[in-house]
Amino acid sequence: MAAEQGRYAKLDRDSRRLPQRSTMESLQNDVCRLSHTRKRRPSATGLVVPLFTFVLLAPASIKPDYAAQAQQGVISTQEEIARDLALAPCNDLERLNAVKALFLKMGAREDELNVEKLDGVENLVLRKKGTSTGTIIVGAHYDKVADGCGAIDNWTGIVALAHIFRSLKDYPIQKSLVFVAFGKEEQGLLGSKAMAKAIKKEEADGYCAMVNIDSLGMGGLEVIENLSSGLLIKRAVDLAKRMKLPLGRANLNFADADSSSFISKKIPAITIAGISNGWEAILHSVGDQVKRVHVPSVYVGYRFALALVAELHELPCGVGRK
Repeated sequence: MAAEQGRYAKLDRDSRRLPQRSTMESLQNDVCRLSHTRKRRPSATGLVVPLFTFVLLAPASIKPDYAAQAQQGVISTQEEIARDLALAPCNDLERLNAVKALFLKMGAREDELNVEKLDGVENLVLRKKGTSTGTIIVGAHYDKVADGCGAIDNWTGIVALAHIFRSLKDYPIQKSLVFVAFGKEEQGLLGSKAMAKAIKKEEADGYCAMVNIDSLGMGGLEVIENLSSGLLIKRAVDLAKRMKLPLGRANLNFADADSSSFISKKIPAITIAGISNGWEAILHSVGDQVKRVHVPSVYVGYRFALALVAELHELPCGVGRK
């Protein structure tokens, strides 16, 4: 999260919109349920099940041989997420290379990893071409402020992004997917602004949505209302109900996130987070360390963001626009 003019953002939540259960206990219950979702096997004809159906019904850690047979990819486990969270680099100069290494670990090829330099910012970009029109951007920023290790803000988002790539990289898709690790978010959303600026006006309608993941690991799943498009918020709320996941809705005053760069380009965008009241004492401070990351919060964020991307892939491109 980027704080405007050096100010901390206040988390303004509407209690009527927030889950009333104990957050940490309920998150672990959600993880258990998501990890044991029933598997739907491919039909005898060998047809691949729809992407959204796969994401909702597949259990965690599909065996590699079955994944290859069904051409359906992998759902990561909480343990796999935890191992990659522990790799958070505390030196900002090491972050880009660490992101590259993580995507290679997730199965990306060297020739798929592109460092795009725009307006003095380096974004790591992986493109998965679809068979039809329409593009969905999935992003998270990799940079951090000077203090702390940037574990919550935003190595959690990078880990979720990389595992979403892992889950979808071998799946047949119609819409194109663009996975982006943005640079210099903390300096004013510079990486995402540069990418959005490079999109030509006549091409903007071809971008169906942008899903941004920023700062998981402190609390329950939530969407940041003042940094998200209204129609995508409605989609997210409906999806959470169907997944039986509590979803909070919050406003961050005096803060911003990479979703805003695309909203300003009239591309529907949403920011998914997992923070809690009192976050300003941890984020952007020496307290932002791996030991403070609540792994179930990150895992639920990964599964929800993955499901949202899959659903947007199945829907018409204009669903996020008025």
